[in-house]
Amino acid sequence: MAESVPHKQGLAPMPRVQAVWEHSVFQRELARLGALEQDRVFCRHGVQHLIDTARIMWARNLEFGFGLDREVVYATALLHDVGKATQYESGEPHELAGERLAGEILASLPEGAHFSDDERAAMLTAIRGHRRLRDDAEPLERLLYQADKASRACFACQPEVRAACSWSESKKNLIICV
Repeated sequence: MAESVPHKQGLAPMPRVQAVWEHSVFQRELARLGALEQDRVFCRHGVQHLIDTARIMWARNLEFGFGLDREVVYATALLHDVGKATQYESGEPHELAGERLAGEILASLPEGAHFSDDERAAMLTAIRGHRRLRDDAEPLERLLYQADKASRACFACQPEVRAACSWSESKKNLIICV
């Protein structure tokens, strides 16, 4: 894992998030997904989406005073679509495949990069629940659900692509919002 040094622009390093990013299973799945979505005209599930989701989650966490750990928020966002390639290939819902793959990743992080049992449980619950919000959703789960949807710039999509999208009009982000 890369040495944790302060970023030249003063941004704080996130060694546990870096360990997730560098994990061989995460990188394998991200590459598989990129290849499968190479010709996709709709929203993709690559790094830009993952980071946008993380940043929206973090902003909302601060706005609403949930007090969640920054690395838990960012790592959850990075991992939330890790099962998407499996869904494309086998039909297994990506939130279930993602929960399984994220569990594998989180359980095998290098020494010093582990998340606590409670953190892992909350992260896996959020990943499993990010497509359909439960009435009793935990804060991390609610943030992921909302940020995943808010990260989509439907307002900037080409009209013909937007019209062909499977999302309902009520679900599409047709204005800039967070």
